[in-house]
Amino acid sequence: LTTNSKMFCSCKNDSNETRPNINICPICMGHPGTLPAINKEAVKEVIKTALALNCSIKKHTFFERKNYFYPDLPKGYQISQYQAPLSKNGYLDVKLNGNEKRIKIERIHLEEDTGRLYHPEATDSSLIDFNRAGIPLMELVTEPDIENAQEAREFIKELQLILKYLEVSEANMEKGEMRVEVNISLKPQEQKELGTKVEIKNLNSIRTVEKTIEFETKRQSEILEREEKIIQETRGWHDKKEITFSQRSKEEAHDYRYFPEPDLPPLNIAEEFL
Repeated sequence: LTTNSKMFCSCKNDSNETRPNINICPICMGHPGTLPAINKEAVKEVIKTALALNCSIKKHTFFERKNYFYPDLPKGYQISQYQAPLSKNGYLDVKLNGNEKRIKIERIHLEEDTGRLYHPEATDSSLIDFNRAGIPLMELVTEPDIENAQEAREFIKELQLILKYLEVSEANMEKGEMRVEVNISLKPQEQKELGTKVEIKNLNSIRTVEKTIEFETKRQSEILEREEKIIQETRGWHDKKEITFSQRSKEEAHDYRYFPEPDLPPLNIAEEFL
């Protein structure tokens, strides 16, 4: 989001900063004894987006801790929303070959971003830049209505336009201001339920999203044709080889041990605020 400061502290939110670990403080670095405070502007920007995307706004909501360990997560948990997202049940209509298709939106919620990992080539180490840790991140989850790479492309393009028009995000994918996580499930045509879901994380261009969907659809089809099982996992995209690769087995919601964030008050959204 385009706020001046981060989600829970007063550090600068600046995606143009190229020097590593400049916009950091004890709060976003998760030092013991520090206390977060909610960025009202970020709440406003998510609600503005949710209204533009026909969502219903939750009047009583709260933040939760999502617990997992990853090198770029300084606190060892992420402050996010799970049980009571700021908004639910919206939609975005996209045009495709002269026809209109409605993509339903399951939720739009607010959380903080993680840091950024760099993997220098020809070394066996990684570097972390925490400038991005703690910046306000809006997460939008669609229903499984997108059926191919073309529909995904049109959805992203339309969403980007709306975010820029509302001035809630620059939505520049190359800068990481907008990232796409593709979830793909296949099923035989006659079957009602979707098959096992595979997530491909942190895609940073529309072209990459299209290539990922096409590759992963083909990969999963071939597995099913061999009558083998798809593993529920998180995969990454390898730009040079143009393939997806396994990163880790996919967690379920209960694996994150969500519980209400004890250091933040619940949010009550007044009608006049809307």
